[in-house]
Amino acid sequence: MSAPVWEVPVSAPAARGWRALSDRQRGWILAVVLLLALAAVAIILPWLAPYDPATIKLSARLRPPAWEERGSLANLLGTDNLGRDVLSRVLHGARLSIFIGAAVVAISAGVGVLVGLIAGFAGGRVDAVLMRWVDIHVAFPGLLLSLVILVILGPGPGTVILALALNGWMVYARQIRSVVLSVRQLPYIESAEMAGARPARILLRHVLPNLAAPLITLMVLEFARVVLAEAALSFLGVGVQPPGVSWGLDVANGRNYLTSAWWLATFPGLSIALTVLGVNLAASRLRLALDPREREKDFARKLLAKEGR
Repeated sequence: MSAPVWEVPVSAPAARGWRALSDRQRGWILAVVLLLALAAVAIILPWLAPYDPATIKLSARLRPPAWEERGSLANLLGTDNLGRDVLSRVLHGARLSIFIGAAVVAISAGVGVLVGLIAGFAGGRVDAVLMRWVDIHVAFPGLLLSLVILVILGPGPGTVILALALNGWMVYARQIRSVVLSVRQLPYIESAEMAGARPARILLRHVLPNLAAPLITLMVLEFARVVLAEAALSFLGVGVQPPGVSWGLDVANGRNYLTSAWWLATFPGLSIALTVLGVNLAASRLRLALDPREREKDFARKLLAKEGR
């Protein structure tokens, strides 16, 4: 006898298709969807924002989201304590957060990769000096150093990028150095050296291709860390300043209204959480896709799970 109509879900084909996907495929789909949504929000949607995020309208202050009793479709996510549209601020804040994250990652990776390559390939006294330099930088608390730099140079997006880049290049240097040290012992590197290849050619043609997988994964993870760090600095009042727009700044502005106007801090905070989640998902999937050892571990785990061990 066939099942009653009310027991058959409307989305049964979609549910079966989703269950048919492997965990890796599901992770890739979620990561791609979140990152594409973030890119659309940062690049396209600010042009479609309904209002200027810095426009103050005191007659519309603390208006709730559209689905609440006093809400209005004119302000879908409500307004803040100065009457500024929350949706417009969230959309424009995404652009600034992504710009700062990308700039910091690019600068940090450039400096860190250069230092790691030189230290790992040169070895000896050069390696010792560069690594002690890295250790000295790591010894300083990152947040405290950022605060000192921002207090001396003044707050703003440019100084935030500089402060976070100075705190992030050491991770790349250590990671790249460890990879270079392991790659340098391989036979084809020794063959290239015996054949008379110059160090620059060996680094570019033989060493750098082996750095792609760990470097890309590290850059994606560091991007998520930078987004959180920028939000923290703006929350403390030393990062992006008004009339600039930042998720961390909006969370700080809304912390005194959590009981009366929950939407002020909720939507910027949710944007930060979704961004970090999407980037971390992408990083974990990239690590599986680019690192053969991680793929072997993943295959072994699935094989053991299938055998019931």
